[in-house]
Amino acid sequence: MQDFEKKLEEAKKLLEKLNDPEITLYDAMEYYKKGIKLLEEASKMIEEAKLEFEEIKGTN
Repeated sequence: MQDFEKKLEEAKKLLEKLNDPEITLYDAMEYYKKGIKLLEEASKMIEEAKLEFEEIKGTN
């Protein structure tokens, strides 16, 4: 699950960069796209963990 935390931390850093009033539109779009991708990957990891938990729960 360490990858999950790493993805969230990276997304937080990108959010901080997006809050910079001096950011260019191009950089803002790039940070936004990267952040969305990281959050989608983290969300997928959560869903996979839920399915695995349900499988384990169902076999007991």
